[in-house]
Amino acid sequence: MITDLLAPPVSAFEVFGDPDTVVLFPEEEEHIARSVDKRKKEFTTGRHCARTALAALGYPPVPLLPGPKREPSWPAGVVGSITHCKGYRAAAVGRTSDVWTIGIDAEPNEPTPSGVLEAIAVPGELARMGELRASGDKVAWDRLLFSAKESVYKAWFPLARTWLGFEDAEVAINPDDGTFTARILVEAPVVDGVALDGFTGRWLAREGFVVTAIAVPAR
Repeated sequence: MITDLLAPPVSAFEVFGDPDTVVLFPEEEEHIARSVDKRKKEFTTGRHCARTALAALGYPPVPLLPGPKREPSWPAGVVGSITHCKGYRAAAVGRTSDVWTIGIDAEPNEPTPSGVLEAIAVPGELARMGELRASGDKVAWDRLLFSAKESVYKAWFPLARTWLGFEDAEVAINPDDGTFTARILVEAPVVDGVALDGFTGRWLAREGFVVTAIAVPAR
């Protein structure tokens, strides 16, 4: 699924489950030694996906430890993103010479719990939710909005190195062409003289999941 949303020069890899043969680096083992089994599986398979995607770009296996905000620490010259939910793990990476940032997210294609939509959505998003729901019931539109905002944050953080709340971005989902746009509502990071005050991404709903992805090409 993720490879349908991201094309070269981005390298992506996904799995529907947790392979038993994945081996972590000692530093990674130490990091999750006290974690519950669910977290260990997410972390382990996520790193497997990331290293597989990196290998397609010619990078050797290396430890991928979390940074201060739990973001993966990538090799020099690489940007990337990892996502996981029950039954699905994926990673996407690219060279900084090709892409400035990447953000991906996957969620189950089912409605969010009561109260979540109101907690994550700004007024414009709530106003558009009725139109989205009227366009079809095969997509959990509130969950897709949540996923898109997660991808926005993952794309934002490596550039700005600051927190971005759900209320700090307004997402508009196009139900017809599998795209979405995000308008940043706070001061935007400047990269090579360009203020990144918004993102464009892609989405799909398949196999019981909704998946979103953003990749900003280097200019």
